[in-house]
Amino acid sequence: MWGIVDCDNCYVSCERVFRPDLRGKPVVVLSNNDGCVVARSNEAKAMGVRMGMPYYQMRQQFGKTSITAFSSNYELYGNMSARIMSILRDEAPRVLQYSIDEAFLDLEGFAPAEGLKAWGERLAAKVMRWTDMPVSIGIADTKTLAKVASRFAKKFRAYNKCCLISEEHQRRKALMMTDIGDVWGIGRKWNARMEAAGIATAYDFTEKSSFWVDSHMHLPGLRTWKELRGESCIDIDGYDAQRKSICTTRSFAEMIGLYDDLRTQVSNFAAHCAEKLRIQGSAGGVVSVFIDTNRFRTDLPQYGASHSISLATPTSTTIELISAARRCLELIFREGYQYKRAGVIITDIVDNGAVQTSFLDYDAEKSDKLAGLTRAMDAINSRMGQETVILGAQQYAKTDAEGKHQKFAAAIRRSFKSPDYTSRPDEFPLK
Repeated sequence: MWGIVDCDNCYVSCERVFRPDLRGKPVVVLSNNDGCVVARSNEAKAMGVRMGMPYYQMRQQFGKTSITAFSSNYELYGNMSARIMSILRDEAPRVLQYSIDEAFLDLEGFAPAEGLKAWGERLAAKVMRWTDMPVSIGIADTKTLAKVASRFAKKFRAYNKCCLISEEHQRRKALMMTDIGDVWGIGRKWNARMEAAGIATAYDFTEKSSFWVDSHMHLPGLRTWKELRGESCIDIDGYDAQRKSICTTRSFAEMIGLYDDLRTQVSNFAAHCAEKLRIQGSAGGVVSVFIDTNRFRTDLPQYGASHSISLATPTSTTIELISAARRCLELIFREGYQYKRAGVIITDIVDNGAVQTSFLDYDAEKSDKLAGLTRAMDAINSRMGQETVILGAQQYAKTDAEGKHQKFAAAIRRSFKSPDYTSRPDEFPLK
């Protein structure tokens, strides 16, 4: 059996943990630069707020006070997610985190005394009690069927936050009640083709022959078809595996024309990539940087470029990656342009234990010192909050009213950001 735990309206729920006064009220979370809606409470959905709806349109249509909007606070969401995953790992035999708000549970051979349905209900209640985050749990023979079950657990209160599909009649009924567009793995493109072929529900899809599915949808579609029929064949172990590339990219709230300002942005991007590398215990061998102007501003000159540097020895230290990223930027930056977007991409990623040092260009003493400095910075930032300690290259020239440097997030418009309740001591809730 497989289970999936899905956080209900994850970003909105994270905000409501520390703003209980907003429960039962319409709430949305916005994308970077407060551009559009990326998460909605059920109340906002009922009002007609669409996913991806531009923020200015939402304000025009629904007014300025009827819906509470938050800027994205990914540090808070990631911290709350980590707390939930910790609970799941204590309760389930094996946990495969699929995204920030979802995790698959491998329940092979797992037979709790109270039964899987009661166990799932107890797990959902425990997560709610310990984190104040509502989750829905689906359990079935395959991952795709578990996803179907989780939708029922989320939609119908009678399931008590856990839906179990273990019998054939349950599978058939669930698939008959599931629109084909709601099936995991059926995207918008395939949904339109399915409807054209007369397939309205997941059950209709399972009634097609394997030959029809293979000829029209090939291997990915055939796997989904088999999963819906009860044959487990989708492997998600790769999500636990090391990523082949890591990137940090942003569109700026205001266009940047000065080299020093753009260099600071790129330095911060490289620092975030370095942090991601260290979290997964790996090192990067190639650093790439790209910059672009605003293609929608046809009244301005357009320019875009990228450059990559191969490192003699793969690394995850912030200093070395920032240095490489800045060398890339020096080669592609051009005066006279207003830049809207930039990014840093790390590739050629290897495990820390598989790093091969360069025979011609490797200083063991220097490498040890940089690694020690990086560990010290990570320890302080982990304890006191992200970017409590930064490098000089990450320092923004501008300061706020209190004389503090503007942090990485200040480069992005986040006018409605909530405090970092869980990661910064000076922003911990006092009540």
